[in-house]
Amino acid sequence: QLQASGGGVVQAGASLRLSCAASSRTFRRYAVGWFRQAPGKEREFVASSSWSGASTYYAPSVQGRFTISRDNAKNTVYLQMNSLKPEDTAVYYCAADSAYNGFEEQYDYWGQGTLVTVSS
Repeated sequence: QLQASGGGVVQAGASLRLSCAASSRTFRRYAVGWFRQAPGKEREFVASSSWSGASTYYAPSVQGRFTISRDNAKNTVYLQMNSLKPEDTAVYYCAADSAYNGFEEQYDYWGQGTLVTVSS
């Protein structure tokens, strides 16, 4: 079970850090992806990390502003979001998979989402 948290309302240019926590220790062996869904739009890929953190991928729209990292000792993956823009407003979801860490929605497990609102 995945629990996403850390969302909130911020002004443009601010930062937020989202967390994705799991209760199972096997989570540390899972790749994790972050996706987001803006109002009226389809869900889209944001970032992903391999189980070790050695391989990370980012959507072009967040490259250089967002950083995915993980603390496997805490069974938690983070998404540090800097220089937030109004277009980053969305519900953010974390997902996990034992093998896949790409940009498609092929992850086996999904969290409930956390809302990020960026005002201009």
